[in-house]
Amino acid sequence: MSTDFSTINPSADRMMLVETFVRIVDAGSLSAAARALATTQPTISRRLKALEKSLGVRLLQRSTHAMKLTDDGMRCYARAKELIAGWQEFESEIRGAVDEPVGMLRVVAPHAFGQQQLVAPLAEYLARYPRMTVDWTLHDRTPDFIGEGIDCAIRVGEIPDPSVVAIRLGDVPRIVIGSPALFQGRALPAHPDDLGALPWIAVSHFYRDEVTLTHAQSGDTVRVAVRPRIYTDNLYAMRSAAALGVGAALGSRWALREELDAGRLVQLVPEWQASPLPIWLIYPPARFYPARLRRFIDIMRVAVPQAYGVVAPKGR
Repeated sequence: MSTDFSTINPSADRMMLVETFVRIVDAGSLSAAARALATTQPTISRRLKALEKSLGVRLLQRSTHAMKLTDDGMRCYARAKELIAGWQEFESEIRGAVDEPVGMLRVVAPHAFGQQQLVAPLAEYLARYPRMTVDWTLHDRTPDFIGEGIDCAIRVGEIPDPSVVAIRLGDVPRIVIGSPALFQGRALPAHPDDLGALPWIAVSHFYRDEVTLTHAQSGDTVRVAVRPRIYTDNLYAMRSAAALGVGAALGSRWALREELDAGRLVQLVPEWQASPLPIWLIYPPARFYPARLRRFIDIMRVAVPQAYGVVAPKGR
């Protein structure tokens, strides 16, 4: 197959057609590519047909339920990826120090952090780069970067996908808390073994029926079986239920500070803490990363460790 892209219809944007083809393959379907590129499926189909016509080959075999690359399509896909990466690298080198981010950055952030902790650095990013727009989506699952057209995601906890690039931004201390109403004048627990008798609120992403605590001085570790009355995937729901006396809970210190300062919550067994949760900025591997992503990473590396209760990673 010839890869001379100069044969493409001059009225069409050659790079746009090539990028559309790559996005179709990466996303797995024309409809998914249309969503990622914020356009319609007929538009994606027309671009694909224009590229196939200009090259004189069939790139994809499509049926009602499946899509498969032809042999020519596989060769074209590999060369197209190289072409796109090379063009992006060329643009970056030419622009040099004036490589100002322009366009749309799509970010997925956790519900809790994305509502509060990360809004200030996001505002800083937008103020510093006025030609940028950010699509700020909040959910707690790892996104399909290619299929959803996501540039990067911020995740709390371990990263199960080894294929992504992961930058550790910091660590979130976690403590055990409860409402004074939960104890009704009784003495607070003196040891983790006393926690098992309490009702609990479980943050299901991080623990369900057991918590592990470590003594700050001795390093001794204790596992405590707990009996949750509520399972939730939302940190703020846990905080509200705990303040109402529903049960004890384990949560991020920064999210509980206001309730602790007001006396609506108290820290239990303060000499014992759970292991901190790492905060990561993750994105798919690529030969070249656009300025919009690089500048965002630069800001988050500084801003996240400065957020309330977040500890910078060691060695920085």
